[in-house]
Amino acid sequence: MAGIPSSLRELFYSFSDGNGMNNETLADTSEQVYISPLALLKILKHGRAGVPMEVMGLMLGEIVDEYTIRIVDVFAMPQSGNSVSVEAVDPVYQTNMLEELKKTGRHEMVVGWYHSHPGFGCWLSGTDVNTQKSFEQLNPRTIGVVVDPIQSVKGKVVIDCFRLINPHILMLGQEPRQTTSNIGYLTKPTLTALVHGLNRNYYSIVINYRKNELEKNMLLNLHKDMWTNPLKLNDFHEQKKSSDETLEDIKKLTTLYNKNLRNEMKKTSEEILLENIGKIDAKKRIQNSVETLLNESILTCIVCALKNYNNI
Repeated sequence: MAGIPSSLRELFYSFSDGNGMNNETLADTSEQVYISPLALLKILKHGRAGVPMEVMGLMLGEIVDEYTIRIVDVFAMPQSGNSVSVEAVDPVYQTNMLEELKKTGRHEMVVGWYHSHPGFGCWLSGTDVNTQKSFEQLNPRTIGVVVDPIQSVKGKVVIDCFRLINPHILMLGQEPRQTTSNIGYLTKPTLTALVHGLNRNYYSIVINYRKNELEKNMLLNLHKDMWTNPLKLNDFHEQKKSSDETLEDIKKLTTLYNKNLRNEMKKTSEEILLENIGKIDAKKRIQNSVETLLNESILTCIVCALKNYNNI
């Protein structure tokens, strides 16, 4: 290729090699989407409420720079049926909702949409691709988030974020994303997602979660018991049934504990330790049952006394 002009050589490299010229400096195109805990909880709650149907909503936030998108809140869209389509986006409802949110101090713009795939993973179907295409016509930086409320469990949320690949770039033989950074990590693609066009029609974006002090306190207090819970008086018949069951358990555990004591007298400490592995610890069970029964009885007596005192 020594006799070929430099301009033709550059054109040849741009078509044959996805990265262009070897000495060209490429910009980092890695992006991260930061989802707030409030937005994530709303997405999961909405997805769980719609099972087994798919649900859809819009995400509010801001496009900070070329590499960062921040999502602070979401709101659900009225939708029926088992699939998300472009027609499901009601522009009148969206406009009215954004106007109402501005009155509450929420001035962020729509940066994307989310929908649920209950039980069948995170990927975009043909209809989802068309929906994402309609969003990207308004803003090419728009993203689409998919969450699976069925497979999501405490401590592990099955969620992924996508954006479409420009087909003209693929026709030129170029990669849609030249380089990526080492910050964060992408969700490992499933076979189902690859079959449905992942890395061919759309690509995945890194999702990260950033919490401030207020959001940390909110999450820590999410499942915290209120101090008023023990002061609630249970139904008498339910309380009696629970106490009878606890006493019956204590009776069975006491018999088991006496049997274990007689057997332990004939064995060494090492044999006792090996024999008790994986078995019920009757002593601990008795202690916990007695403690629970006493606490319930004492609290019931105190609450009844307070209620009688207020009625006098």
